[in-house]
Amino acid sequence: MNLSISLHMLARAPVPGRVKTRLIPALGAQGACDLQRLLLERALQLPAYGFSERFLWLDDLPDAGLQQLAQNLGWTLVEQPAGDLGERMRRIATLGLAESDAVILIGNDCPALDGSYLQAACDALQKQPVVIGPAEDGGYVLLGLRRMTASLFSDMPWGTERVFAITLQRLQQLGWRPALLTTLWDVDRPEDLSRLAALDILI
Repeated sequence: MNLSISLHMLARAPVPGRVKTRLIPALGAQGACDLQRLLLERALQLPAYGFSERFLWLDDLPDAGLQQLAQNLGWTLVEQPAGDLGERMRRIATLGLAESDAVILIGNDCPALDGSYLQAACDALQKQPVVIGPAEDGGYVLLGLRRMTASLFSDMPWGTERVFAITLQRLQQLGWRPALLTTLWDVDRPEDLSRLAALDILI
């Protein structure tokens, strides 16, 4: 029997000066904001198959255009809960697992994350309690769970190259064997822009 899986995207609303701050020296505040909007709009267009529900968790109110796009594409818009990134993820995963058999958490920063990648994550969750999509920078671009533990989210050095390794250690301590997907890259630093420019998705 197939699990019901909900997809949860955590994203920052595109506001100049508040998003993609590490790219502002290269792009300017408005340019970094425009890039965030493009990446977010692309992620909203990911295919819906395999998911019982899809939620866009924003840290601020969306503008009318973004709100309309999300609704047209079948996403439920929700305001992110309070707390640091780990606490927000913990709360979102807990809420998701109350309504579905499994949850998948993603951001909008990974242009290489596509429908096939999401499908691989869904397939993995049919067999294993956890699936992780590692990121080249030492974090992860996707986390899927069939069960919940706060230890995956608490006291984590978010934004550092240690996140993925620490997550694996904690899963090992729990005895939860994760399925690992292909390592992808996300757009955070000026050196990522040349790779982004080589893709067709944002042209």
